[in-house]
Amino acid sequence: MMRNRTAFTVSCCILAAVVAGCASPRSDFYTLSRSAKAGPAAAGYSVAVGPVSVPEIVDRPQIVVRTGPNQVFIDEFHRWGSPLRDDIARVVAGNLAALLGAPQVSVFPRPAFSAAKYRAAVDVMVFDSTPGESAALDAVWVVRGGGDGAIASGRTAVRETVSDGGYAAMVAAHSRALEKLSVDIADAIRGLEHGGR
Repeated sequence: MMRNRTAFTVSCCILAAVVAGCASPRSDFYTLSRSAKAGPAAAGYSVAVGPVSVPEIVDRPQIVVRTGPNQVFIDEFHRWGSPLRDDIARVVAGNLAALLGAPQVSVFPRPAFSAAKYRAAVDVMVFDSTPGESAALDAVWVVRGGGDGAIASGRTAVRETVSDGGYAAMVAAHSRALEKLSVDIADAIRGLEHGGR
């Protein structure tokens, strides 16, 4: 009798643990978005974006939020829909296609990358997320052009205000920051294109 009660109790505990595991909070997934408006003229050249590097602390599926000057929180239940470096490259490429009117914009390491006239590499040094406050981006970028080996480089540092404490607002602020980065890279490509004529 005692043995049956013990087995029943153990079975109930295991069942409770399984049910508790199934009832854990769901994860929400986020993606950055292209926000640049289409430019007036179509460019007749191709552009490739990449490689893009990001700080190791944010190079993970979970969204990392800053909670203090020397402290971060890795949020298990708010995640990126794809690797952050890939998402940044995709958004910058989409913005450049719109800003330059360039129909041929590829992302590293796609096959069209090697044939592109201009290649933009981005090294993101800061990608800070503070819900309810700001989204900060600090990136160094290099554009290499054509067969003449022309190079343009620069640094874009942006801090976008976050409208509310939600993650969607913070991700939207990062998208706006990436638009400013894209504008700087587009201006550099235009400068190389005009300088090569």
